[in-house]
Amino acid sequence: MPLVGEYRTWTPWIGQLGTESPVLSVTSTLSLSISSTPRRTVDQERKLFVTFAAVLLGFGILIVHSASITSRPSEVEQIFLSRHLTFVVLGLVAATCAACTPPSIWRWGAPWFFWGTFALLILVLLPGVGSRVNGAQRWFRHGGLSFQPAELVKLSLPLYVCCLIERRRAVLDKWLQGTLPVAFPVLLVVPLVMLQPDLGTALFLATGGAIALWVGGWPLRNFLLAGGAALPAVALAVWHKPYQMQRIADFLVTWTDWTQAPYHLKQSLVTLGAGGTWGVGLGRGFQKLSFLPEANSDFVFAVIGEELGLLGTLSVMALWLGLYVIGLRLINRLETRTFGCNAAFTLLTQLIVQVTLNIAVVTAMVPPKGIPHPLISYGGSNLVVSLIALGIVLSLTREASAVEPLSTPNWIGTDSTFSTATDSGKTLRN
Repeated sequence: MPLVGEYRTWTPWIGQLGTESPVLSVTSTLSLSISSTPRRTVDQERKLFVTFAAVLLGFGILIVHSASITSRPSEVEQIFLSRHLTFVVLGLVAATCAACTPPSIWRWGAPWFFWGTFALLILVLLPGVGSRVNGAQRWFRHGGLSFQPAELVKLSLPLYVCCLIERRRAVLDKWLQGTLPVAFPVLLVVPLVMLQPDLGTALFLATGGAIALWVGGWPLRNFLLAGGAALPAVALAVWHKPYQMQRIADFLVTWTDWTQAPYHLKQSLVTLGAGGTWGVGLGRGFQKLSFLPEANSDFVFAVIGEELGLLGTLSVMALWLGLYVIGLRLINRLETRTFGCNAAFTLLTQLIVQVTLNIAVVTAMVPPKGIPHPLISYGGSNLVVSLIALGIVLSLTREASAVEPLSTPNWIGTDSTFSTATDSGKTLRN
């Protein structure tokens, strides 16, 4: 500190040396080096984040092709692969556009995005507009293409909730102004999705909304009240759907008498166990041929366990953990409790929750539900939406490079701090 004081004391003398003074040259170089280092760190972390996502996506292409192989060689596996690659290309284009979009656009467009997806949820329930398959009306279908609007709500709902939280931050602690005006988007979309019916997606959307509210600073008392009202409603919805009650009963039977487990759970566990530690080899699994249902989509994680063993499943989990940790580091550089910070955290955490649920279903840790594994399961709406979510996270964390330089030592380049240091230097000299 005395050196800084001396520097300030002899500033007039340094000024007479001109711009070629070695003192000024060293000082300016030190300032630029310290301020540019955080920017390089952010760029490296963003590249690492993209690398993790690319490795998962590339591995997904490989395992989808392997899981699509049938007992009789045919063109089916090529059809699955070509369709999956089509969705990968669409998802990458959409993700690139999302990543290049300025963060302010997401903040401005969040309400429009939400109300547009809300309208799609209404349209898909209309007879003759939405397609009904196995008693569920969840898709728009045209020719060989299908689209599930509830997947887009996984993006629009967190963005809109985070936007509302930022606007009403000053009144979040108030009973009326800080409750329904912030949480009403969740109350609108969840019942519509349950009418399709799709209880699993409805609960997932409610979880995403809850994450957005929690990270935005919603009071704990509101969560307790919302949970107290939601639990009876969910229990009533399950009670009135016999097939959902049967799923829960089958899940409980799996843990009491494995021989009585439902077919798909039994085959999933057998497939995981067949791989052992090292697996039987990529493409050499036999459970996918005619035993394991939905081998290339909902239960693709079981195929990984059979062909690549415990090592393969742990590697996939490690990749997702690495993606999440690097994403949190990028988000941590943003100003807390802002739209960008809240939305990026919610979208990234929501993706990890989906991965966790998929693995939990495959390993019979939760009642069975059709939940695809992001970036790895056979493509479709979920693959494209997952890639867009990662693109939005990259877009929102672009502001991190503007915040990080604040960590630069504050004694460089600020007159007020120099003044303080000068006073300290004078005191030491006296």
